[in-house]
Amino acid sequence: MKKLIYTLLGAAALFGSTTAFAQKTDTLKGMRWMHHKPEGAFQLQVGYRKADIGQLNNALNANGAPAVDPSHIWINASMFHVFNSWIVEDGIGFSPTATSNFNDIKVKYNQYQLFWRTGYNLSSNPSFRFYPFVGVNFSAAMLRVEDRAGVRTATDLSGELFNNTKSKTLWQPNFGIDLGLGYDFLIKMSTKKMDCFSVERNIPIGIRAGYYINAYAGDWKIDDYKLSNNPTDKQSAFFATLTIGLGYKVTK
Repeated sequence: MKKLIYTLLGAAALFGSTTAFAQKTDTLKGMRWMHHKPEGAFQLQVGYRKADIGQLNNALNANGAPAVDPSHIWINASMFHVFNSWIVEDGIGFSPTATSNFNDIKVKYNQYQLFWRTGYNLSSNPSFRFYPFVGVNFSAAMLRVEDRAGVRTATDLSGELFNNTKSKTLWQPNFGIDLGLGYDFLIKMSTKKMDCFSVERNIPIGIRAGYYINAYAGDWKIDDYKLSNNPTDKQSAFFATLTIGLGYKVTK
């Protein structure tokens, strides 16, 4: 789990530093305004991408644990950055936790992801954007098994700390490539004027559709300990995502 946390934090820091570097291409010198006009949006996204964990469910059933029906829904928060016709999108997301119970064994499964995409806007109309994109996706699947009967056999703290139960927390790292098309329609809002610049505001409503290639599916792990005889299922699948956000463009 520590390695998973460090990996996600490292990837998040990388995305943040990349975005910060991109937004700082031309800085203020004294009282002069930057040449690049910051433009982008904060977005919330709800998407669909099918999860295939049939082999994992077979392993659960073979060991007396219930199969779990994974959620195919993804909920993301992302930042959208515009540099003339070039587009950069980075975000973080998760799939809702799916749960199953049988004979006091409870199984939970969900996934987390970090993604970074770049695209090129083919539209010259300021009211909408249409662009192909390519991106990278770092994700982790989480499997938690709770042995409810086992944990209840102890009656004090010392006994519970060293109690022999089937409870486990496992995780699997994944790496993928996103290929797709994006479309955003911009609903104009009032411009907010300040002393030396103005902020043109809008509400972008859009869709992303494409194919996720699960280029690497890692071994299942407990903390940093790798497990053998892993499922060979990969999560490559088509995806579609609806987005809505709050957009801005800063002008002098």
